[in-house]
Amino acid sequence: MATAAADRAEPGGVTGSKAFGHPRGLYYLALTETWERFSFYGMRAMLVLYMVQELLLPGRIENVAGMAGYRAALEAMFGPMSMQQLATQTFGFYTGLVYLTPLVGGLMADRWLGAKKTVMIGIALMTAGHAAMVFDASFLLALLLLILGSGCLKGNIAAQVGHLYAPHDEQRRSNGFAIFSTGINIGAVAGPLVCGLVAALFGWHAGFGLAGALMLIAALVYLSGLGQFADDTPLAKQDEVAPLTGADMRMLAMIVLVL
Repeated sequence: MATAAADRAEPGGVTGSKAFGHPRGLYYLALTETWERFSFYGMRAMLVLYMVQELLLPGRIENVAGMAGYRAALEAMFGPMSMQQLATQTFGFYTGLVYLTPLVGGLMADRWLGAKKTVMIGIALMTAGHAAMVFDASFLLALLLLILGSGCLKGNIAAQVGHLYAPHDEQRRSNGFAIFSTGINIGAVAGPLVCGLVAALFGWHAGFGLAGALMLIAALVYLSGLGQFADDTPLAKQDEVAPLTGADMRMLAMIVLVL
């Protein structure tokens, strides 16, 4: 979909070549998120079963770097844990942090790095996390990388969709987000089915390997479309930075409490 003449980014959106009435960058972002969600939900669907049926069994759990200290810390807070309790608690921590860290990722993008760089960092971290998931020893490291990567990517890639359109172009922006959300839903439905089937046929590590390969595809799609996205200037590089008001701080506190 790339053309010789890349879109020119302006504060009010992007101008240049379009496809089906929308900036070409929309389709790169939607495809990136399709593959990323395919990978994310595919891995997540396998996670608890993998821990209970294989990774946390005696003779295997000892291979996981840092697991003894991690389990001791959990049991110090919650008491002795069975294998299933350890698996579900780990899944709960992972899922909760995946949806909490975008607050930090959004702040990084807005204040210092910009959405493009932050999303690229997130994609790199998530790709590394999926690769680490293939090995027992790096299981906890893999979860940490996926949490940090998701924090950098989630939210910021959606913000890039909004940046493609001028402020007054509400109808096209709404339609653009509908296309973007369709990509998310396709990935979320297909990921658990396909990755789960591969894991059932060829083993858990094959399923995780497929999730990693899909994340790599997402990275390649995003890099291919870099020239089609709107430029974003972090607030730290702008002449005037409006401080957060008391109302802003209260809203942030409410969001954190809800999460």
